[in-house]
Parts: sequence; C-alpha cells; structure tokens
Amino acid sequence: MQYKVDFDSLPWEEPIPGLRCKTFKQVGRQIRLIEYARELAPHWCYRGHFGYVLEGKMEITFDTGVEVYGPGDGVFLPPGEEYRHMARVLTDFVRVIFVEDD
Repeated sequence: MQYKVDFDSLPWEEPIPGLRCKTFKQVGRQIRLIEYARELAPHWCYRGHFGYVLEGKMEITFDTGVEVYGPGDGVFLPPGEEYRHMARVLTDFVRVIFVEDD
C-alpha cells in the first residue's frame, strides 16, 4: 500500500490530442494530474470525475448549459450519458486533479 503520490516520478501519458496526464491507481480508485491544452480535441465524456482546478480556465458544456471553471473551483461530474460533458480550454492550458473510479 502506498500512501503518498509522487507526481514528479510518474510519466506523462497522452491518451488523446490536447490532453496529457499522470495517473496513480490503487484499490479501485485513481488520482490523475491532468493538463489540457487549447488543442484539446472536442469529444463527449461519460465518465465521472471529482476534482479541483489548479491553473487555467476552461468551460464545460453539458446538455443543460455551460459552466466556466478556474483556479480554486471544485468540479463534480457524475458518470453516465445523462451527465455527458465536453471541455474547452480558454487559456493556454488548464491543470486539474481528478479522483475517479479505476
């Protein structure tokens, strides 16, 4: 069991254009340091996320409207099609921490 996450020692992964992340997984959960770039490819996401915006500004589009997030904002995005969401970066980059089910 590991109790401290050293993000500096984790490699960056780039699962889609405009998004890179460092991921630590343990006991069915994961914590990710994510960096979104302006070039983030538009896509709908159906996963659930709980997180915190560290740097930058982004908007997230939902079927019901748009929310803008910036440094210090918490993010709560439930999983499922009815909560689908799409992020768009408004600054050069956005850095967030997300805790999710693995």
